[in-house]
Amino acid sequence: MTSKEFDRRHFLAKSAAASGAAAAALGLSFEERALLTHQARAAEPPSEQPSVGGLPRGKICGAEISRVIVGSNLFGGGAHARNLKYVSELMKRYFTREKVLDTLQLCEENGINTYVGWAGRVDRYNKQRGGKMQVIGQLNPADTNWRDDADPGGKVTTTKDDIRRTVESAAKAGCIGGFLQGARADRWVKIGRLDLIEAFVSLAKKSGLIAGIGGHDRRVPMDCEKAGIDADFYFKTIHPESYWSAIPKQQRKPFLVDSFGPEDNDCMWEQYPEDTIRFMRTVKKPWIGYKVLAAGAVHPNEGFKFAFENGTDFVCPGMFDWQVRENVAIAKRVLAEDAVKNRPRPWRG
Repeated sequence: MTSKEFDRRHFLAKSAAASGAAAAALGLSFEERALLTHQARAAEPPSEQPSVGGLPRGKICGAEISRVIVGSNLFGGGAHARNLKYVSELMKRYFTREKVLDTLQLCEENGINTYVGWAGRVDRYNKQRGGKMQVIGQLNPADTNWRDDADPGGKVTTTKDDIRRTVESAAKAGCIGGFLQGARADRWVKIGRLDLIEAFVSLAKKSGLIAGIGGHDRRVPMDCEKAGIDADFYFKTIHPESYWSAIPKQQRKPFLVDSFGPEDNDCMWEQYPEDTIRFMRTVKKPWIGYKVLAAGAVHPNEGFKFAFENGTDFVCPGMFDWQVRENVAIAKRVLAEDAVKNRPRPWRG
């Protein structure tokens, strides 16, 4: 090993205090310099920043829910990273059990009191950290084979007993509410099985849950409202189109999202935002908006404003621990804007 190679490796290992000039002198790439800057900051003791207080809350069926709800996809590696194959595994390795607890604690300290996803994580957090986080379960009472009902010729294997067991399990786990997972609701609407969605809502309510319906496609709330299904809320995607990887308009088609088909390129979750916004103005149920940041493609400054201004009563982004405080601060600022307070769709929650 030459002295230059040794110096370079020693610099990479010990560069927390190195200057940009020194990095340039050693011939490091821009990416290496950026990484070293991040490592240097990470090596410093975390600053004791004060928590953001005063995050507004709304209500669904009497339950007080923070206007920002923390999602759970990132905790389990649900990256939606387009064609980057390693990101899901990276997230799983980052979100250790303790890191999940740390993140939930930061959420609660900054005013977020509700989580969407698996109740077990929050139960562990509440017991070990003395938290009071509440859970809205994302429920999928169906066969794990997504292709069983992915097209009109698909065979639905889900029974009402499956639905009953799912919602009763969520209630037993301590969830305050539950919604039919968006991808499943899309499929059932696509093949006209609104009877299963109605059964889900009815059985969830009988189990003591606040009952919601998820969905990516605009047809989900449209068809459910037309059928008179008495859900307590909708968990519906909404985000702007202002990012370069959004699907070109000429390539969009109904029920494309999470279709697992050859045309599903996993980069857009609200293909018809204008139609969704227009229709949801007629809906008198609370609306929790999700994928509001298009899985990280849209900054919260834009995504939160777009969602709240256009009618969502709550937003549910996934968050890393280091994003929590900033996201809450942005949400508070957006919620205080006149354009949001006086938006066309009345506040429903």
